[in-house]
Amino acid sequence: MQNRRNFLKTTAQSLTGLAFCSCGLEHALAQGESKGRVPLFPVSVGGKRIKTVDVHAHCLFQESIDLMGDQAKSVLPPTKGVKEHFIVIEERVKAMQAQGIDLQVLSINPFWYKQTREVAEQICRINNEGLAALCAAEPSHFAAFASLAMQFPDLAVKQLEHAVKVLGLKGAAIGGSVAGTDFSDPQFRPVLAKAQELGATLFIHPQSTPELANRFKGNGWLSNTIGNPLDTTLALEHLIYEGIFDELPNLKILAAHGGGFLGSYAPRMDHSCFVSPQNCNPNIVLKKAPSEYLKQIYFDNLVFTPEALRHLVAQVGVSQLMLGTDHPIPWEEHPAELVLNTKTLTNDQKIAILGGNARKLLNLRQ
Repeated sequence: MQNRRNFLKTTAQSLTGLAFCSCGLEHALAQGESKGRVPLFPVSVGGKRIKTVDVHAHCLFQESIDLMGDQAKSVLPPTKGVKEHFIVIEERVKAMQAQGIDLQVLSINPFWYKQTREVAEQICRINNEGLAALCAAEPSHFAAFASLAMQFPDLAVKQLEHAVKVLGLKGAAIGGSVAGTDFSDPQFRPVLAKAQELGATLFIHPQSTPELANRFKGNGWLSNTIGNPLDTTLALEHLIYEGIFDELPNLKILAAHGGGFLGSYAPRMDHSCFVSPQNCNPNIVLKKAPSEYLKQIYFDNLVFTPEALRHLVAQVGVSQLMLGTDHPIPWEEHPAELVLNTKTLTNDQKIAILGGNARKLLNLRQ
């Protein structure tokens, strides 16, 4: 059996000429120049050099996209920064530094959940080996979350174990659901249990809520601005209400985009079963109020403003938050400044969000 050391040695030796995924270097630099901004790197807090970690950054591998056949074109996001998903290491590192980022935790948004077992397995293998090779080449700049064929839970369990134990990945990136079936469904329990057993983090990244596609039509890209946060909110509330965090108290869940709408309106959950007991399962008795489970969930801080960050800290606790940018899609181009400019945070809290929390959660040594 191939072990982690042999795999990393082999892949590191085969990187010559290999392009992975990149980010919006030219765009980021142009923004800085247009605003007279000096890139903030390295980052310091109170005179102390801080190594920053971005837990929400993306890439793609053309080889796995090609396996989608006629659906390959739908994989690329309709945004700026598309070509930069295919990493050129030197350019990606420069772009990270333009954002004040030392290390990115890369992930690939699932596009294979409706594929056959064979195709999904191949896509995930290509993604995971490519991510591991990238991390082996630049361990001080990259870590990664694995891809899993979640529509086949037995396969996903094996993939997760291989990714963590052999490839050295930090967990896995999953969607908000599998084609509309939530991860709180019993069929996915083996995957969640394996993640807890391994101490691996599951990073939930939304894929909109396609059942509302007709209402999302019109100006403003509502399928993303509403659909994505809603998808994450649904995923987290199902995990809470179905008692997953009681059953698996050490399960590590990291939610993109500040957890969607949950961080802004969590207390409403605490009243639902009192107001409408007929819409709640009497056989599920949670050990604490639903909103309290937010303190067991981790979140990126992709909420855009100091006030929004202040509120999220008040809701979930500073220990649960870490940097997230969605790079190379330019949602948050100055992530370190968002933390540094949040005046309600102490220096120790800023240090935790900028990198300390992520390093602890993901056991990052670089």
